[in-house]
Amino acid sequence: MSHPATAPTPPGKLRRIVAASLIGTTIEWYDFFLYGAAAALVFNKLFFPDSDPLVGTLLSFLTYAVGFAARPIGALVFGHYGDRLGRKKLLVLSLLLMGGATFAIGLLPTHATIGTAAPVLLTLLRLVQGFALGGEWGGAVLLVSEHGDARRRGFWASWPQTGAPAGQLLATGVLSVLTAVLSDSAFGNWGWRIPFLLSGVLVVVGLWIRLSIDESPVFRQAQARAAARDAARKAAEKPPLLDVMRHHWREILVAMGARMGDNLSYYVITAFVLVYATTAAGIPQQTALNAVLIGSAAHFAVIPLWGALSDRIGRRPVYLIGAVGVALWAFPFFTLIDTGHFGSVVLAVTVGLVLHGAMYAPQAAFFAEMFATRMRYSGASIGAQFSSVVAGAPAPLIATALLADFDSAAPIALYMIAGCVIAVIAVLLAHETRNRDLSSVGAEEAEVPSPMSAGAPAASPSGVPAP
Repeated sequence: MSHPATAPTPPGKLRRIVAASLIGTTIEWYDFFLYGAAAALVFNKLFFPDSDPLVGTLLSFLTYAVGFAARPIGALVFGHYGDRLGRKKLLVLSLLLMGGATFAIGLLPTHATIGTAAPVLLTLLRLVQGFALGGEWGGAVLLVSEHGDARRRGFWASWPQTGAPAGQLLATGVLSVLTAVLSDSAFGNWGWRIPFLLSGVLVVVGLWIRLSIDESPVFRQAQARAAARDAARKAAEKPPLLDVMRHHWREILVAMGARMGDNLSYYVITAFVLVYATTAAGIPQQTALNAVLIGSAAHFAVIPLWGALSDRIGRRPVYLIGAVGVALWAFPFFTLIDTGHFGSVVLAVTVGLVLHGAMYAPQAAFFAEMFATRMRYSGASIGAQFSSVVAGAPAPLIATALLADFDSAAPIALYMIAGCVIAVIAVLLAHETRNRDLSSVGAEEAEVPSPMSAGAPAASPSGVPAP
C-alpha cells in the first residue's frame, strides 16, 4: 500500500529549513574540525609534552580518534529518539552538547597545570563531541530531504553537507588568522583557546535559528500512521533500531562501505596534511593552513553542484566519479606537496577536496532514500557513523604511523586508494535511489522487506524502477 506524497514545501520555507540545517552543521563541524587542527598544531605540546614530537602528535591524534569512537553511539541514541520524537528536538540537543564540550575545551587546564588529568579531561570532552556529531548528521540531512521534492532532493540535501567544508573553512580560517597575528609562544600559551571559546557565541546563533523551523512533514505523516496502526493492533511500537537492523541491513552495509572512501580520504587531505606538510615536506605551518583554507572554499562551492548533478544522472554515477577520482589523485597529491611550493600544495588539496565532494554531495539524499521513514534517522545515522570508527577515526593516526615507519608517502597513498576501492564496490552493489518518493516509504512498510533487501531496484513515485 502506498500513500500520496506530502505537499511540496514552499520555496521560501524550504530555504529556511536548508539555512537552519546548514548553519547548525557548520557550527558542529567547526567544533569537530577545530579539535583536529589543534591536535595537529599544538595539543601534542600542551597535553603530551614529555613525548617525542612525532609520538606526541600520534597521542594527540589518538584523542582525536576517540571522538569518532563515540559517533556510532550517538548515531544509535539520536537515531532511536529521532525516529520516535522527531528530527528537530534531537538537532537542538546535539548542538547544545557539541557547543558545550567545545567551549569547555577552551577553558581546560593543560598538562603543565594539572598533569595527567589534562589529557584525560580532553579525551572525555572529545567523547562528548563525537557523541553529539554522531546524532547531528542524520537529523540535519533528513530534515532537508524530507521537506524537499524528489526531483531536486540531491541538490537541496547537499547543502547540509556543505556544513563540513564550511566548518573546516571557519575553523582553519580562525586558526590561520591567529597564527598570523600572534607569536608562536602567545598562540601556544593562550591564543589557541580563542576559537574554542568562540563556539559559545556560534551555538547561541545556531539554536535561535533551529528553534524557529518546523518538524519534517514526512515524519509527522509517518508518525500518525504508525500510531493509528499500533492502536488498531493494540500493540506497542517496535524500537526503530530493531526494525532497521531486520529490514535494512543490506543498506546499512552499503552505506558503511560507501563511507570508507570519503571518510578516510577527507581526514588525510585536511587533518594529516598539516602534519605531513610541516614535518616531511618542510612547509611552514601557515602555508599548510592557507592551502586547506583555499581547498575548503572550493569544496564548499562544488558540493551543491555535485548534488544537482546527482539529480540529473543519479546518485551512484556521481559517487563513483568521486571515489575513482580520489584514488587516482592519491599519488599526485603527495607529489605536489613534496615540491614545497604554495601553489602546488593548494592544487593538491583543492583537487582532492573537489573530487571528494563528488562522494560527499549525493550521500545525504542517497542514504535518506534507502530507508523507510519510521527508521530513516536510525538507518542513515548508523550507516554513516559506524564506518567512521574504522575509516575517519584512525586515518590521521595510521597515516602518521606509516610516515614514521616508512618515511615515505607511498604507503599513505595506497591506504587512501584502498578506502576508495571499498567505496566503489559498495556503490556498485547498491541500487539507484534517485526520484524515490520518501513519503511513500511509510511506517507500515517496516513490516516488509525494502526494495534492496528483496533484490529489486528502487521504485520511483510512478512505480517504474529508477534508472
